[in-house]
Amino acid sequence: MPSLKDLRNRIASVKATQKITKAMQMVAAAKLRRAQLAAEAARPFAQRIDRVLANLAQSIGPGDGAPPLIAGTGKDDTHLLIIATAERGLCGGFNSSIVRLAREHIQSLLSQGKTVKIITIGKKGYEALRRQYADYIIETVDLRDVKTLTFDVADRLGKKIIAAFEAGEFDVATLFYSEFRSVISQIPTAQQLIPAVLPERPDDAVADAVYSYEPNEEEILETLLPRNVSVQVFRALLENAASEQGARMSAMDNATRNAGEMIKKQTLIYNRSRQAMITKELIEIISGAEAI
Repeated sequence: MPSLKDLRNRIASVKATQKITKAMQMVAAAKLRRAQLAAEAARPFAQRIDRVLANLAQSIGPGDGAPPLIAGTGKDDTHLLIIATAERGLCGGFNSSIVRLAREHIQSLLSQGKTVKIITIGKKGYEALRRQYADYIIETVDLRDVKTLTFDVADRLGKKIIAAFEAGEFDVATLFYSEFRSVISQIPTAQQLIPAVLPERPDDAVADAVYSYEPNEEEILETLLPRNVSVQVFRALLENAASEQGARMSAMDNATRNAGEMIKKQTLIYNRSRQAMITKELIEIISGAEAI
């Protein structure tokens, strides 16, 4: 049975922890609003550029004239996995869910005899994967010093990916991130970047709609396809930022509630122990008085 001093110290420690988790919850709530607005604002642009590229690609048609970023290299022997996670923890299962999806994909590729290369974005993803897949990690992108996510950050990474593809270092590139749905729902997502998987024209589309492009489709695709890689990376980073803050807000809210329940439980134990000690002292005093 712990002493009263130990119980007091334990209660004080939990109260201090509760203050920290409450403060982190409030900070995450403040950051979540901005991150959510940024992620929602990026979605229409990313979806629209996909549709434009799909329309351009359909106008060219399949064949040798299709750009490599759409047609690929004709094989899928080497896979590049870009795994985006957070730089910090204390956000529930946000990081582990992305890593779990990536790990399943890695195991599937290795079982098929494919060559795997990994680029990690964020400290937590690197720490989780280096124990098992350190030999496959070729680069780690550190965003701890980045206060605000801008397109330039994603564009630099997108250009690295395209340069590696043009150098023949991989055949297929897949991006892993968490899509933000709500504070309590973040969906781990795997999106193939190269070759680009473009949406198909819907069945109810106007069949006789004709688009005229200037310059020609090939030149437009040559400009838009590299930009699309950076746009999709930027969208993934924004989705991750919103998902991270949502997961942290939910996790810290649960931690604050659990700390409150623990304080109540420990306070009850403390009061009972204190009452028992007082009762024992009274019995000893009365027994001593009667003995005299």
